[in-house]
This record gives sequence, C-alpha cells and structure tokens, in this order.
Amino acid sequence: MARIAGVNIPTAKRVPIALTYITGIGPTTARAICDALKIDDARRVNQLTDAEVLAIREYIDANLTVEGDLRREVTMNIKRLMDLGCYRGLRHRKGLPVRGQRTHTNARTRKGPAKAIAGKKK
Repeated sequence: MARIAGVNIPTAKRVPIALTYITGIGPTTARAICDALKIDDARRVNQLTDAEVLAIREYIDANLTVEGDLRREVTMNIKRLMDLGCYRGLRHRKGLPVRGQRTHTNARTRKGPAKAIAGKKK
C-alpha cells in the first residue's frame, strides 16, 4: 500500500483515481500530476516503482497544499470571516447556508432536523 501525503492510497486502482483519495487532489489535478511525471494513466498503483511513488510524493509536497495543511487553511479562512463579522461569517456562525440559498424551505442540511412549534393548540 503506497502512502502519499499521510494517506494510504488503494493499490488496485489506476493512479489518477487513487490520487483523488488525497484531500485537495481532484481528477484534473491527479491527471496533471501524472502528465508532469510522465506516468501512464492506465497504470495501477501496485505497478509503480518506489522511485515513481517517491517522485509523486515530492511533486505533491513541492506544488500542492493537501490534507492537514489544506484543512487548517480552510478552517482559518472561515474563522477570519467570523471574526470580521461580515455577512458570510455571520451565516457560518449561525449555521445557515452561506452562498445565497433560500432558507424558507429546504436548507435542512445546514439547519438540522425541523423543530416542532411549541404552544400551538386548537
């Protein structure tokens, strides 16, 4: 099992697919890594040599922000918005949708399960 950026990537999968298991690397970036290092897209992770795995690891370390560093950066960006008190920060703080979605209906993912209105009797 190859370990890249602190993640055990699956050995039976093709290299571009396996690289997407690393947070911060999507399909396009994975293909770009393979192109830059001249690794065929059809090859599987278990067919890679140790030198190729090392080259992938060094390329990712040098050129990309992934895993823990990326998560920390995103968290700090959200915290900065909340500290500023801007609209997006307030929405994060209240646990509501941030990007302009409606909340009259829907938005259950952010708002949580519906709460019954107490005190309504006929």
